[in-house]
Amino acid sequence: MNKVESALSRTTDTKALVIGIETLPRVADMFKELFPGRRALVVADANTWRAAGSDVHRILAQAGIAQDEPHVFTDPKLYAEWTFVEQLDGVLSRTDAIPVAVGSGVINDLTKLCSHHNGRRYMVVGTAASMDGYTAYGASITKDGNKQTFDCPAPLGMVLDPTIAAAAPAKMSASGYADLIAKIPAGADWMLADAVGSELLDEFAFSVVQDGLKDALCDPAGVRAGNVAKVEQLAEGLLLSGFAMQATQSSRPASGAEHQFSHLWDMEHLKYNGASVSHGFKVGIGTLASTAFIEMLLDTPVETLDIEKCVAAWKSWEETEKDIYRIFDNDPEFVARGLVETKGKYVDKEGLRRQLQRLQKAWPALSGHIRRQIIPFGEVRRRLELVGAPYEPEHIGVSRAKFRASFEKIPYMRSRFTVIDIAFRCGWMEEWLDKLFGKGGIWEIK
Repeated sequence: MNKVESALSRTTDTKALVIGIETLPRVADMFKELFPGRRALVVADANTWRAAGSDVHRILAQAGIAQDEPHVFTDPKLYAEWTFVEQLDGVLSRTDAIPVAVGSGVINDLTKLCSHHNGRRYMVVGTAASMDGYTAYGASITKDGNKQTFDCPAPLGMVLDPTIAAAAPAKMSASGYADLIAKIPAGADWMLADAVGSELLDEFAFSVVQDGLKDALCDPAGVRAGNVAKVEQLAEGLLLSGFAMQATQSSRPASGAEHQFSHLWDMEHLKYNGASVSHGFKVGIGTLASTAFIEMLLDTPVETLDIEKCVAAWKSWEETEKDIYRIFDNDPEFVARGLVETKGKYVDKEGLRRQLQRLQKAWPALSGHIRRQIIPFGEVRRRLELVGAPYEPEHIGVSRAKFRASFEKIPYMRSRFTVIDIAFRCGWMEEWLDKLFGKGGIWEIK
């Protein structure tokens, strides 16, 4: 059983995946197997229709599969926003046809959510290796100005031809690469969460994401150049991440502190040169942040940590609530999220003592595992540059002062336990941030 077959054995939603060169003709066979006797409706945008949509429409027709008129979004400002959800909902509500999404993040998320709204499953033909959301449960959609994740099943089946993905704009593969390299520190974060007893590590899901991950990341320049074999490796790594999330019904296998930076900047409506920044590019900068903190943790003598000093300094929930209001400047949306998410991982003084005792006991072996897990900061930065992704916060419109302030908000952004929670609980936050942003630091604020 290969990696994909093994992962599919544990998925809750996706039952078929075909990835390989010249696999587009297999769309028809997959459709017949998954949706026998049903009509199809191709969903695409103007670009993905040219890349593969018209071919998919033709292949389905030649196989004798009845089809509705394809729905091709023509708005040049198309993105995963509620207006377009309503548009596609209107189309699907008038038919019982099965959507066949042809595209990447936006088309897949819109079709995923609208299929769910209209009581049916769907399949997807990927056109870029740009993110891990193809096979992930849930759709990331902007509604009322806020990016939100809406519950809905992943596709029942998927086909991806890497020659099509390799021909997509280079920035899409760069975004996917940045999203994939994020799984390295995310894996270390899960190790830490497991060690302190916050969230137990699922060995199967961890291995689905991590086995072969470094091989998939080995040639960023090749990905940027459109090397089909390298883009196929990248795409497979991203799809396996989605399968691991299905298996655990959680994004934990593929997401750690680095994604929390992206969530924060989403809520802050981050833009660069007037345009939204891709998920992968935000996560790439978050990966550098997370890696920097992990390396500082590895350089810290955890075995001599004064646990009782940490416990004595630990704030009550009432004090923590006040901090949340202060750090988010009483912004209702941020405060509401901060209170819920922080409460989800908050422990009292005795709980903190137990967490830090567990960390200290595990550290001799755990530190070795984490050293083998991570890619060094300088190498992560070099690879992001080679693949054509942002490698400085300014490249996505985040000043160094804003970047430092972002670190200080991260402990309150998600209930997920990460390396930043270790620093926060141990009282190392200010010291580490001074090293990163002070004189001679990686992101020195002049």
